[in-house]
Amino acid sequence: MLQISFIIPLFFILFLKSSLYLGVVLGVLILISIKQSLKLITKVLKSIIFFNLGITISYLIMGIFKNMEVMGYLLYINLKVFTITYFVFWFFSKVDMVRFFSFSKELSFLLTITLSQIFSYKKTFEDFKLAYKVRVIEKLQNREKGFITKTFEFFMKKAIKESKERGLAMKARGFFD
Repeated sequence: MLQISFIIPLFFILFLKSSLYLGVVLGVLILISIKQSLKLITKVLKSIIFFNLGITISYLIMGIFKNMEVMGYLLYINLKVFTITYFVFWFFSKVDMVRFFSFSKELSFLLTITLSQIFSYKKTFEDFKLAYKVRVIEKLQNREKGFITKTFEFFMKKAIKESKERGLAMKARGFFD
């Protein structure tokens, strides 16, 4: 039942073909979540800004070279992505993800692996930030760049190593048959 209450509104949003209707749906979602709407809007913008900006700029450049009117489509597609992302964030702020995926043993396992990795990486990153603050009194541009580079490098190596281990664990559980 929980899955249906997610899938039906999601498909409803996906099938909307008008920016006006998407705007209305987004307005309703914001009204429903009025107490947390600013937090959700900020979260949505942080999560989609780079992807949407890249797509929007490249599509705009293509429209200019091909002499096409693209502003209506860009408004529509960006509004659709924003509305879908807002709905997903709002829904999962109200629903426990573990309970949502409990219908499938495999999805529950994958969710557990994913969440444990997210929390582990988040904790490690917080430790790095605190260590950096303790060790550097004044912020120097070169040191910050070095810190960011080393942190990124650490997480890349860690992700590659852990992905191999998790892949073997999933293979042992029959995921890649």
